[in-house]
Amino acid sequence: MTIEGVWEFTPVLRPDDRGVFLEAFKGSVFEDAVGHPLNLKQMNISVSRIDTVRGIHFADVPPGQAKYVQCFSGRILDVIVDIRVGSPTFGTWDAVELDDVDRRGLYIAEGLGHAFCALTEQVTIGYLCSEPYAPTREHGLHPLDPDLKLPWPASDVVLSPKDAAAPTLAEALEQGLLPDYETCRAFITAAESRLRG
Repeated sequence: MTIEGVWEFTPVLRPDDRGVFLEAFKGSVFEDAVGHPLNLKQMNISVSRIDTVRGIHFADVPPGQAKYVQCFSGRILDVIVDIRVGSPTFGTWDAVELDDVDRRGLYIAEGLGHAFCALTEQVTIGYLCSEPYAPTREHGLHPLDPDLKLPWPASDVVLSPKDAAAPTLAEALEQGLLPDYETCRAFITAAESRLRG
């Protein structure tokens, strides 16, 4: 991944004649890669039909909301957008397919925008979240913002009314909604110190 604050995890799959077993999330592996533990506050499950796009979602920092995303059934295109004002990669995105075959996980740090598109008839994804949902701190950007040029595979995607009414990146910047890069870095550094004791 090219955006600071994003890590991809590939679990070891142990198949046998009964099916497959894997460690979908392991604290020690996560901490070795990211540098701090995941402070789990909430788990969300999302079920979507093909061509549904959810996002681009983000939360105010502090406290933000970091996410560890996995696709439990089906296949999704997961997109992370750097919306941190002042970041060297501001306005760029990374995309990765997550599915129920490789069963990779994706960690997205506080301050980044997150969206996904369902690529199969039905998908179920789960996210481990560092903070609970808080509507007054949650925001969105329009996933079809022409300036972002996100790589959605379908030309006619399904959006919620809230996502369809969200501002573009430029509008959100003008409105002062976007997180600040240095504030995000300072918050994560302070959180790492607290979590490590």
